[in-house]
Amino acid sequence: MAVQVMLISPALNAALREARFDGDATLDAAGVRRARAAAAAVPPADRLLRGPSGRCAATAEALGLCTEPEPAVRGWDMGRWSGRRLAEVSAAEPEGVSAWLTDPSAAPHGGESLLELCARAGRWLETLASTGEVAGAEGHRVLGVVEPAVVRAAIVGALGLPPEAFWRLDVAPLTVTGLSGRSGRWNLRCGQPLSPTPAE
Repeated sequence: MAVQVMLISPALNAALREARFDGDATLDAAGVRRARAAAAAVPPADRLLRGPSGRCAATAEALGLCTEPEPAVRGWDMGRWSGRRLAEVSAAEPEGVSAWLTDPSAAPHGGESLLELCARAGRWLETLASTGEVAGAEGHRVLGVVEPAVVRAAIVGALGLPPEAFWRLDVAPLTVTGLSGRSGRWNLRCGQPLSPTPAE
């Protein structure tokens, strides 16, 4: 039977504003305010989950969601680059950054390659579509608060896109990306804002 997966990208935090490889920084005050303002627009779901990062946990809480952490949708493991600014890493390791951006199998940071991230996200989606819980529930809806990289990887995996397409996908904060269908056949509804972004 069909499953509907709705992925909410978390609110902004200082790490994103500073173009850092997020090492699990939580939301700042502005991010919490924006998530609270969007809470009324969260769609209903049968199962609520989130990535285990502090940012996903804080966003889910601000949205008023009681979620369970799901290790399969953890953020992209950036290894020793975690928490560092992209500009800093680019200056110190230009060849490593170039490989990371152009070779999906490269993991110069010692963490997870793009291929590994996309495969993990794709396996998670296929598990949702093939488990008995989902197979017996027409229209089963799963909602998750997950990092933008995981949303992008899930799109790549679901639609069978080349991994390089990951870099061409933009996921704005506090948007919902919907994937509906079943194993091997997914339809995409691109990110919709939960609500108009209030002025800070």
